Amino acid sequence: MIIVRSFTLADASGFTVEHYIAVFSKKLYQQAVINSLIVSAVSAAVGLIVAFFGAKAASGADGKTKTFFLSVLNMTSNFAGLPLAFSFIIMFGNVGVFVMLGKQIGFSPLANINLYNVWGLTLTYIYFQIPLATLLMIPAFEGIRKEWQEAVSLLGGTLFQFWRNVGIPVLLPGIFGTFSVLFANALAAYATAYALLQNNFSLLPIRISEQFVGDIVQQPEFGSALAVIMMLLMVAAVTINNNLLKIAQGGRS
Repeated sequence: MIIVRSFTLADASGFTVEHYIAVFSKKLYQQAVINSLIVSAVSAAVGLIVAFFGAKAASGADGKTKTFFLSVLNMTSNFAGLPLAFSFIIMFGNVGVFVMLGKQIGFSPLANINLYNVWGLTLTYIYFQIPLATLLMIPAFEGIRKEWQEAVSLLGGTLFQFWRNVGIPVLLPGIFGTFSVLFANALAAYATAYALLQNNFSLLPIRISEQFVGDIVQQPEFGSALAVIMMLLMVAAVTINNNLLKIAQGGRS
């Protein structure tokens, strides 16, 4: 339905590709695509790196510690959208607690944080990407058996050689799969970005929303074209990840 609508003229009198031409010819929408890709890719990569160590620590923890850690992860992974945006505004907004503290003590990296640009938005996305990525990576780490590390050690291998030749290859499907989920999660996130920046920042979910519920002009056909492009970006990310995984696994065989 949404694909058909994206090729429909505004007066429903026929089919057209002008909506897609407009997306890639107008700077506003080009920037929306670029910003969405930057925020999604960077937040997914940083979230995955942090989650790698968090999941490793959680998989090696004892029963009670692991249960507590999983409870914290479940709680923080659901803390997103409007509450997360307002929390970051309180902490890192123009008159946020930590920004004012940075100005008081003369710590410029903290005092000059700008929450209202692409990197500020990326920071908020990283917050909810980390617990989600950790939850997804823990089962992958639990697939690594202690006997494998002991076998490598008995054969004279080092810890680095174990992770390079055994650990990382075993984790690769989980790493690529988690990155795909994080990328799609960030690409489609709307509430946090809108609460933080409203329509003052060009991002695909925001531009799609304003075509359907805009106060001045609504263009559902054009919004459908934007939504189709966002879906294609998700499919492209998953396809690239799968191909990279096949190349990496093929290189080992």
